[in-house]
Amino acid sequence: MSRRCSPREADLFAELPPISYVWQTPIRRPRPAELDIPDGARSGRLTAAMRAKLERIVKRAPEVMVKITGRTKSVEHLKSHLVYITRNGELAGETEQGALLVGRVGLKDLQSRWADDAALDDRRRRDGSLSVNIILSMPAGTDATAVKDAARAFALETFGHNHDYVFVQHLEDKHPHVHLSVRSYGHDGKRLNPRKADLQVWRERFAAGLRLRGIAAEATPRRTRGKVRKAVRGTVLALRKREIPPYVDRRAREEVLREAVEGKSAERPWEKQIQSRQEAIRRRYLDYASELERTGEATDQALARQMREFVRDMPAIETRWQLLNKELDKFAASRRRDAARDTESPRPSEPEKDEHEK
Repeated sequence: MSRRCSPREADLFAELPPISYVWQTPIRRPRPAELDIPDGARSGRLTAAMRAKLERIVKRAPEVMVKITGRTKSVEHLKSHLVYITRNGELAGETEQGALLVGRVGLKDLQSRWADDAALDDRRRRDGSLSVNIILSMPAGTDATAVKDAARAFALETFGHNHDYVFVQHLEDKHPHVHLSVRSYGHDGKRLNPRKADLQVWRERFAAGLRLRGIAAEATPRRTRGKVRKAVRGTVLALRKREIPPYVDRRAREEVLREAVEGKSAERPWEKQIQSRQEAIRRRYLDYASELERTGEATDQALARQMREFVRDMPAIETRWQLLNKELDKFAASRRRDAARDTESPRPSEPEKDEHEK
């Protein structure tokens, strides 16, 4: 005998589009992520898993970072990278088999083994990678042991069945992080070639591993938090810190200035798409907040309040191009004010001349 749903259960969220839209990435994935949260039989239904994720988002759970830092393309490059992540053998590395590589002897053994395997890979192109180097990181204050355990589980689940790897944890930085170096050539003869979509799946998997270890962590795209501008590259940040204008900044300002002088602006359809997407995301939050308020439950009321505060505190929908135009407008307005003050101020009177100067 099937249980009949109450009117409240049947009507609540029934007409709303799925809340998962706010945290889904706009990129196509090669396969569904194992940790994707289904929308359930009814697309508008707020499942327990959805609610838990929504609560983490509005409470601003720390975001994980999974980043490909580079690829080694020669044996010497591979050796230097392994020396770097192990601090020349001072830090112990751990392999996919759970073996610990301690000291320079263990480091040289790994270097020799990977170098020999690289020599046997006759199908590798001259510029093909020998390893893919990944960093997994969490914000300062996160338990370092939990980060290492989650990184171990992530590496084993993601690469252990097909790729050799070694990982090392670094603790000298405020942010606990793990360096993971994965051999590109797999046991099945295929090479590791991760795409942007894979990185998002990896982030979700690493975040789930941290949550299993009691660490609040999320892996949402920037758009979920109302951010529309891409993250600034490390090299650009370093140049700005040294007060050296990066080329990308100079070029962008030159283009904005040229358009202002010529009085015409190039079409940027992606700005309208960004605006439309962000409006839809913020509307989705507020629609679900309204539905939660209708239930009368104290927990729902609290979550709805947090959602409204979250949307209210989101940054302005402003692309980098729009920001530069605003800076240019402020600069031009400042110059006009200075020019107006100079025009309005009276000229100093000439000093009276002495009798002998007349």
